[in-house]
Amino acid sequence: MQKSMRILLLAAWLGCTTGPALCANSLYEQLGAAAGVHRIVGAALRRYYTDPRLHDDFDNVNQVWLQPRFETFICHVTDGPCLYKGRSMAASHRGLHIDQARFNAAVEDLQDGMDEAGVPFRLQNRLLARLAPMERDIVTR
Repeated sequence: MQKSMRILLLAAWLGCTTGPALCANSLYEQLGAAAGVHRIVGAALRRYYTDPRLHDDFDNVNQVWLQPRFETFICHVTDGPCLYKGRSMAASHRGLHIDQARFNAAVEDLQDGMDEAGVPFRLQNRLLARLAPMERDIVTR
């Protein structure tokens, strides 16, 4: 059996329906490593800063300051080589009085950003599954 055929069969066996590239070791690598995370975060932040539902949350936050921190955080939670040393989600969002509607808006904007960045739906779900437990630390109202 040819090597390329064995790779495709292995990819199918592992459940990688969109090809062997998605069978990379970590979710970070599957998202495109640093370049992919940069695209995702950039697209999400553009939406956060222009979404009228989130205006109050991002009006006084410098995007140039936030983007590398957000990228490091996503890198960390997707098993990339980054070590997130920032504040916890609870500490970062304390006092912001984020309600469920605003949290949902941020998730929608992140999903739209992942769509823009070309992230397959299956990988979007895997990232969202890693972020979902943080909802209880972010939604305080």
